[in-house]
Amino acid sequence: MSETPSTDIKEDPTPAAIPVPEPATPAAAPKPEDQLAAARQEAAASYDRYTRAVADLENFRKRTLREKDELRQFATSGLMDDVIPILDNLGLGLAAAAQQTDAKAIISGVTLVLEQFKTTLARHGLKEVKPDGQRFDPHLHECISHQPSAEVAEEHVMQVVRAGYTLNGRLLRPASVIVSSGPAQATEAKS
Repeated sequence: MSETPSTDIKEDPTPAAIPVPEPATPAAAPKPEDQLAAARQEAAASYDRYTRAVADLENFRKRTLREKDELRQFATSGLMDDVIPILDNLGLGLAAAAQQTDAKAIISGVTLVLEQFKTTLARHGLKEVKPDGQRFDPHLHECISHQPSAEVAEEHVMQVVRAGYTLNGRLLRPASVIVSSGPAQATEAKS
């Protein structure tokens, strides 16, 4: 038999040196006066930022109101640029009508100016609502009367009294219409 060498591990009777933290030397703790001064300085800086933000907000509000007012005043300038030539043509038409004795020529001239005016307004989004023969729509039409009619179906527009208008799809004025109540009913004689 062979002998195995002994591997006895002997433990060191003294424990390994573990670094023990040294007690912290008290760093110079800020004095209450220094803390108070720092807090006051921070408060002053915060108050300065606050007052600047309030002033910026007030300036923004004033600028926005001014721009809104200018926009309202000059929003129609494009339309006015297009209407001015129509006014010129109408003035020329009236001057020509004063010298003209032929009513047909005057009517023709005024009709041309009216068409020019309608075309200009249509380019700016105005659309005429003329519902002749259409089914009555309370969202676009205003019924001012019902009349019996054998030619026009019940609840359909018989006559447009006043045209309506929409601006870019929004109703400005409903069309005033007379609506058919259907064929006239024969009244029965009472006995």
